[in-house]
Amino acid sequence: SKKPTPPPPTPSTMKAYATAVAAALFGASTISAFAPTLSGKSLSRTSNAILSQSSALAMADDNEAKVFDQEAFIAESKEMRLKYLEEQAMFSLKIACENYGNAVFPNALIAGDTVITHLLGRMGYLKNGMAKIMVVDTFHLFPETMDFLREIEEFYGFKAEVFCAEGVPVGDKAAYDAKFGADLWKEDIEQYDKVCKVEPFQRGLKTCKTDCMINGRTRWQGFERAWIDQFENAPIGGGLAKCNPLAYWTLEDTFDYIAKYEVPHHPLHAKGYPSIGDAKDTIPIPEDGSTKFVDFKFQGDPTPWLDYASERKGRFVGLANKDGSTKTECGIHVAGAEQTFDRDLWEEGKVQNIASNDDALDIIKGDSEAIIAVYAPWCQFCQGMEDEFSKFAEDAGIPVYKFRGDEERDFVQANLNTESFPTVNFVKSDGSVVKYDSEARSAEDFATFVSSFEKSTA
Repeated sequence: SKKPTPPPPTPSTMKAYATAVAAALFGASTISAFAPTLSGKSLSRTSNAILSQSSALAMADDNEAKVFDQEAFIAESKEMRLKYLEEQAMFSLKIACENYGNAVFPNALIAGDTVITHLLGRMGYLKNGMAKIMVVDTFHLFPETMDFLREIEEFYGFKAEVFCAEGVPVGDKAAYDAKFGADLWKEDIEQYDKVCKVEPFQRGLKTCKTDCMINGRTRWQGFERAWIDQFENAPIGGGLAKCNPLAYWTLEDTFDYIAKYEVPHHPLHAKGYPSIGDAKDTIPIPEDGSTKFVDFKFQGDPTPWLDYASERKGRFVGLANKDGSTKTECGIHVAGAEQTFDRDLWEEGKVQNIASNDDALDIIKGDSEAIIAVYAPWCQFCQGMEDEFSKFAEDAGIPVYKFRGDEERDFVQANLNTESFPTVNFVKSDGSVVKYDSEARSAEDFATFVSSFEKSTA
């Protein structure tokens, strides 16, 4: 038989239904992440309070129409969402900083990173040192970027650790150009990434003794990041913990937070840049610069910035990977990032490997002459001398060794004269170690260097 048609809802049933919906949808989300769970009675009171205080949903007398302000509802909903996201992010940062001994935040000074910096500042972790901030200077950043770093250092009261290409003083672009070439990024973008981004990043994490890396990646940034969670194991340093406090934020949430708290942010947002990387391959979006974030408000249509996966549209412009695919990552955050080289050097031939610091000391103190090349397999100069050094080893007449120094920097600085790679040393029979101080690296050059020493007698 046909079921009877239910009676139309009355204002009182609508009010009861709205209250129930609010209790289901809003009650739990308004509970502080740091507060104890509320009882059912308290939760009901909380839900009713939301309804009674809302300017968007006002229930009139039973004989009057319901009043609903859509714009006010949207604004309040966004505020409720942002409040929850803030508390969720702070809870993850609390775990990262207090459950681990050395939480480190590699800060790229983009919008999301300025939010994390502000949250860490609010929680006191910057001033008390429970969170360290490191920055990688690629020597190709916008001038405004490092100026902005100094600004927020003063604002929040911290000092960042800055890392750059191996063997180059921080801030010395001329020294970088002299060693690696100003056009390395044009000649070999993958080598550039290894030298200027991946290796300094890895070295920074090791130097800071990181056990939990705080990071600003979000699911909203694109398909490569669509499944990240607030905590994961990083593909770096043997699987250290990785905290992504903004994992579930959109870029709109990020700028809403910046506006709400008037957070210091990169000055190039006011010139049309949604995200900021290297000056050589970062452009405004749209390219005419018509979308800007000025005085904590958007000017122009924000959609080109806020659409899904649009934050980094202006990054890596004109760059391609070796396989021809469009470049979307610098290599730091991908699986295998700890592998900064394709293979080791001198895997065959007469060049012998030194496996440990103790083995190196045994050779130095062994009363025999030897050659030791301190190297890093990702270093283009080490790669460049591989064939000639192999040829030299064939006829050297003394043992020729290799020792990987990028993983034992303190040791090779103290014992093998190493400030950069490669460093070739002649070990004399009396245990003294003499550095080959030339950039001429042919087999003949190495042979001449060895012959300059008088042969020690047994």
